[in-house]
Amino acid sequence: MGTNINITSEIEKYIEDFSHNLHPVQKEIISYNRNLGDIKKMQISVSQCHFLKLITKISKSKRILEIGTFTGLSTLSMSLGLPEDGILIALDKNLDTNKKAKEFFYKANQSKKIKTIIKPALETLKELKNDNSIFDIVFIDSDKENYKNYYDNVVEMVKVGGLIIIDNVLWHGEVIGACNNEKFTKIIKDFNTYVKNDKRTEQTIIPLGDGLTVCRKI
Repeated sequence: MGTNINITSEIEKYIEDFSHNLHPVQKEIISYNRNLGDIKKMQISVSQCHFLKLITKISKSKRILEIGTFTGLSTLSMSLGLPEDGILIALDKNLDTNKKAKEFFYKANQSKKIKTIIKPALETLKELKNDNSIFDIVFIDSDKENYKNYYDNVVEMVKVGGLIIIDNVLWHGEVIGACNNEKFTKIIKDFNTYVKNDKRTEQTIIPLGDGLTVCRKI
């Protein structure tokens, strides 16, 4: 029986070195984000880039919804896994970061697959539900206070057998310990409990980056 290991930065680098090479524009986004100060932590990890692209290909997805785009690294990772006739709808409310993300999408020749919408995500989700939109994958990486609202909305919009993937569910390891009730830690802990007890999906947490919950709709 194997022993669990602590994923250090050195091991993370080893994983990167022995994974498929990133697209040049993915590398450019990572380089750009390094100069953004504290908000650069909003970027997904390189291992998550590989995972999102691969899970998109493995699941043969053609329709993806993303809540939280930032400068477009996760968006591009999934778009690169889509077929040429695939579509990814990316929701965000920051016009400045979205403008930069769209520049990266164009450089990577992915613009035709990606539709960005700039407004509060809950408003767009209501509109998409009214249009009876159905998706193969939904990726949630946005304001934590609304995680439960986003999840409850998109469960109805994912096909049976489709995936809901949520980032930051380990919250820098702060979810461990019953006494840690800092505001955002408690939000994530309560959300994780809610998802675990939801009979509409089956789920697991994957320790990539800051933790990904992967849910399959039953």
